[in-house]
Amino acid sequence: MITLYGSMHSRANRCAWMLKELNVDFHHEPTNFLDGSTHNPEFLQLNPNGRVPALMDDDLKLFESLAINLYLAKKFGGPLSPADMGEDALMTQWTLWAVTEIEKPLLLAAANNVLFDESSRSQDEFAIALQKLSRPWGVLDKHLSQHSHIVGNRFSVADLNIASVMTLVPIAAIDLSPWPALDKWLKVSLERPAASDWKHVSFRIPRPATQLGMLSMFI
Repeated sequence: MITLYGSMHSRANRCAWMLKELNVDFHHEPTNFLDGSTHNPEFLQLNPNGRVPALMDDDLKLFESLAINLYLAKKFGGPLSPADMGEDALMTQWTLWAVTEIEKPLLLAAANNVLFDESSRSQDEFAIALQKLSRPWGVLDKHLSQHSHIVGNRFSVADLNIASVMTLVPIAAIDLSPWPALDKWLKVSLERPAASDWKHVSFRIPRPATQLGMLSMFI
């Protein structure tokens, strides 16, 4: 039995989405940093970083949500998995791209649009984050204007991983109309029945007291 650790208000919902797409039964442990359970000695044996998600599959211990999803796709096969080594490389490429190009500036944009308390939001920081996102979003929009999906002609782990990173777009009500192909693809991806956990995500984060604290949010 696979066990997934992490509140569904965390990145663990990315892995729950993958497991549900694959129709794989799993046990869910709603480990949450808010109650200190991510720093229990037992959990630190699974993920010494003290973060969620983590996954146990028999004796295998995994952390990092998108790496977990790549593993699950290849273990259980089917249309979400790579059909050959070329697709495997491309799915890994686009997954890493989502983390390096999109996740951090998107978190900054979302923080200043909805996640910070209203009195501590900065429209200047929001604009800077959107400017940083405009280049990778332009790359993805161009790709999706020429292809129905990220890799191949089907919904795969590459689509799921990128879309799961971008759940902050609707949560923070960020306008994607300048990137119409991306906008359409994301809406369709996030309306898949197995993806529904992201719709219940609701949280706020305190604005760090210093610029160094702000930087630490995104590294």
